[in-house]
Amino acid sequence: MTSTVPTAVHDEHESEHTDTLPPVTMFGPDFPYAYDDFLNHPAGLGQIPATEHGSEVAVIGGGLSGIVTAYELMKMGLKPVVYEADRIGGRLRTVGFEGCDGELTAEMGAMRFPPSSTALQHYIDLVGLATEPFPNPLAPDTPSTVVDLKGESHYARTIDDLPQVYREVADAWNACLEEGADFSDMNRAIRERDVPRIREIWARLVEKLDNQTFYGFLCDSSAFTSFRHREIFGQVGFGTGGWDTDFPNSILEILRVVYTEADDHHRGIVGGSQQLPLRLWEREPQKIVHWAPGTSLSSLHDGAPRPAVTRLHRAAGDRIVVTDADGDIRSYRAVVFTAQSWMLLSKIDCDDSLFPIDHWTAIERTHYMESSKLFVPVDRPFWLDRDEETGRDTMSMTLTDRMTRGTYLLDNGPDRPAVICLSYTWCDDSLKWLPLSANERMEVMLKSLSEIYPKVDIRKHIIGSPVTVSWENEPYFMGAFKANLPGHYRYQRRLFTHFMQDRLPAGQRGIFLAGDDISWTAGWAEGAVQTALNVVWGVMHRFGGATDPGNPGPGDMYDEIAPVELPED
Repeated sequence: MTSTVPTAVHDEHESEHTDTLPPVTMFGPDFPYAYDDFLNHPAGLGQIPATEHGSEVAVIGGGLSGIVTAYELMKMGLKPVVYEADRIGGRLRTVGFEGCDGELTAEMGAMRFPPSSTALQHYIDLVGLATEPFPNPLAPDTPSTVVDLKGESHYARTIDDLPQVYREVADAWNACLEEGADFSDMNRAIRERDVPRIREIWARLVEKLDNQTFYGFLCDSSAFTSFRHREIFGQVGFGTGGWDTDFPNSILEILRVVYTEADDHHRGIVGGSQQLPLRLWEREPQKIVHWAPGTSLSSLHDGAPRPAVTRLHRAAGDRIVVTDADGDIRSYRAVVFTAQSWMLLSKIDCDDSLFPIDHWTAIERTHYMESSKLFVPVDRPFWLDRDEETGRDTMSMTLTDRMTRGTYLLDNGPDRPAVICLSYTWCDDSLKWLPLSANERMEVMLKSLSEIYPKVDIRKHIIGSPVTVSWENEPYFMGAFKANLPGHYRYQRRLFTHFMQDRLPAGQRGIFLAGDDISWTAGWAEGAVQTALNVVWGVMHRFGGATDPGNPGPGDMYDEIAPVELPED
């Protein structure tokens, strides 16, 4: 699931300059470890002693993080036992439309992925999935964009087609990043994987900005003294989206994304993102230890994961006991928890002794963003029809301050059925939809869009019932993705570093936390993959295994690149 934060806008000179540097990746800034190099090294991720082969490890949650964890542990010769309350995929959820062609799908969760997600891309390539440009506002492959603010609409193909005030907002954001966050220096250091420089810049900013909101960061900048500019930036941005729903969050969350260009050059997965965990579930790796050729996660589970976990507790002999919804009770030396952390507070009966008290505090303080979407299938990409009076596209990707906020047009080719995401919203904007049914939501959205496009009858093109989601109302999620509030850095550090269990009391080891909400970049599938690789190293270490000296893992490098530690007193 993508976040709502903006990317930096570069002028032509800056773009030419950055093109001469290495491509950017989600390399830090909190933990500048090269996960893509770790994955692609011929030595593999490590090995465990033969005496431990076949040992069971519980993996709770069948989202991307859980499936990557289980897949890599299986390759090492362990036996992952996956528990999943709902369906494999988590927030990589692709659904169809009843009565429509099966190829017509909607992405209810993650739908756009940046090239800087290099560890994620490793698995996309591994299972043979293709990607295509995602039609973000003003993206090169987006035919056109309409920005509608305070009842006034502007049609554009590039940001230069918008009124001058939008370019002023873009310039203000660039200046704000340079002035308050050393954007160019950090972006260059991340591209060059200059760990000392990354750590130097970030240590200073974490100490300075941990208590600052996104909005406060804007207000403190001499570039954003204009309330009008801040309002436009929040409502529709400078042409790539509105971000006022993120204004109360920590500015550190925003900087992590803009430094790594995570909100830029997005691509979608052809056929739907849920294919990634599903294909990994079925995949029979060629390089596998202990297990016979042809073994897959699916075959180890007789085709289906175990059901929802209802209780977790510690037992004698350094074991963790897992009880599932069928009443089955099993004990394990290692358990990996990849579901949203609030599940540990509400849906699962947990012993207090599972985690240190300061980790429980961090779990409780985790702040989740709400998010909702609604999609409809249509007969064809009618929005590409030319308006006879203006010569413009009949309809465009739309950013507005109306209830819909963001409307995306998803084209499957000329004269083929297509999909419209009528609305994609977050936080308070998402909560406005919560009491309404899918059809009620659609009616409000169609009315709102008819005010922007009075000559367009969207309804006559709809060929099936709408599908919708409000992630805050999903019982096994209770929110879309984590977004730290000011002062939450210390909490996130505790959760992210939990995989380094030698630092914990002996009686509190053996359960590992993973998932994008444990990562520094929640809302991005890359964070799910990175934390999965952390716990793969942690479990391997617990079973007496080790990495190849030529390919040190995240735990091997930890002391050199550990996240900044702020004082507690």
